Amino acid sequence: MGTTQLESVPEPKYWHLKTVLSEALDSEFSVGEILPNERDLAARFGVARATLRQALEQLELEGRLQRRRGVGTTVAPPRVGVDVGTEQPDWPGSADDAWQPVDAVRSVPPAAVAAALETGAGDPVHIVRRSRTSHGRLVATELLYVPDPSVPDLTAIDAPSGPARARAVLRELQRRELDGQDRAVELGSARADDAKDLGRLPGSPVLVVTTRFFAGGRTAALSVATYRADTCRLTFGDSPGVEIHPGPERRAS
Repeated sequence: MGTTQLESVPEPKYWHLKTVLSEALDSEFSVGEILPNERDLAARFGVARATLRQALEQLELEGRLQRRRGVGTTVAPPRVGVDVGTEQPDWPGSADDAWQPVDAVRSVPPAAVAAALETGAGDPVHIVRRSRTSHGRLVATELLYVPDPSVPDLTAIDAPSGPARARAVLRELQRRELDGQDRAVELGSARADDAKDLGRLPGSPVLVVTTRFFAGGRTAALSVATYRADTCRLTFGDSPGVEIHPGPERRAS
């Protein structure tokens, strides 16, 4: 099988235009400013409108632009810094936790989650759904999977469904001594449910943060948090603001 030399593969015209447009956004436009219409932009850069649309769509996916019905295409604000790690690990629902409980149900988790939790196939677990906002914007949703052995006294609590039930699960989980946790971050695509909650189209890029919480020598809970890749950057504890996005650094205006 032959090999492909990347140097011989021409850069798509829309991708080159995206780079040029991105530089123009940094030097000529301010946050919230409305861009000229497609006809004027295509004429300025000497490209077909189809090529321009591809470049604009890519910049929108990367969070550089926002398209608002009745307004037009505007320059998006910089990504919001979201802290996803601390020096001292703690259970979900602690006093300084930025997540808000939405609901809790008891259901069978995906097979991969069941394997991580070491629960039997088909065994239901508590699934807590939470959301996270920053600067008034919804930036992430989370599914927290908690097996029955991690919250043995939960059945004695008379909590209704909804946020109250979610808080009850979190409260019981915090009664246990936390041994530690590990965390992984990967780029993914928004599933239908996540996309609806986050106001994005299915398949839009997201950052998925998976956290395992350990207690009693086993995985006591598993969190899968989905962050909007176009509006936030993830930081870890006291480290500097490390930006996770493919676009160039944006200058504040």
